[in-house]
Amino acid sequence: MILAVFALLVLIFVILPLAGMAIAWVIWTALIGVVLGAFGRLIVPGPQPIGVLATIACGLVGSLAGGIVGQAAGLHRFATLLIELAIAALAVAAWSGTHRRPVGRGHRGIIDV
Repeated sequence: MILAVFALLVLIFVILPLAGMAIAWVIWTALIGVVLGAFGRLIVPGPQPIGVLATIACGLVGSLAGGIVGQAAGLHRFATLLIELAIAALAVAAWSGTHRRPVGRGHRGIIDV
């Protein structure tokens, strides 16, 4: 009986808050990733022929990787945010550099005669 009460208390006061923190961290990281992807896209010069989902993906990569690097280095939140932004901009540049669509003549299958 005491063991069951102890297990219930551990579940209520330890496991559920940790799971809630993990879910909140994922949601917070996703929201920051969307914003960082947009800012990363603004930082990279020239047009980026990537879509909204690719921009969000680049922001998520920047947010996750930059957060891990900043936490591992013991940096403050602002420095970590700058690292996240830099990685998001690098991800946008890499994505747009590897996924270039041809622009100009012959783009839509039109053949010049």
